Amino acid sequence: QVQLVESGGGLVQSGESLTLSCTASGFNFSSYTMAWYRQGPRKERELVAVITSSAGSTRYTDSVKGRFTISRDNVKPMVYLQMNNLKRDDTAVYYCHTDTPGFPWFLSWGQGTQVTVFS
Repeated sequence: QVQLVESGGGLVQSGESLTLSCTASGFNFSSYTMAWYRQGPRKERELVAVITSSAGSTRYTDSVKGRFTISRDNVKPMVYLQMNNLKRDDTAVYYCHTDTPGFPWFLSWGQGTQVTVFS
């Protein structure tokens, strides 16, 4: 079955940390650049972090640079997002997908995992 399942979200206080996980199945995970996206309340979905297929390169949106780290394990196969020094603006539903939404065509969005940060 082709799917992505996100987990690891929760309710945390500002300054705390969380690690999100995404389990992939049913497709050739190791061939794809993967990414984490998020959609906050009344906001559009935005790209947060990207990691190439071999994990040789990563990039981040400016607001999370220095705080978030994306990684992957092509054997399991899983992709992770370590989030440190969380801020209220990080509150969102977090999703993993390839770095090109809608590609591959057979890969739907998962349910996401909710991250709520309070101060």
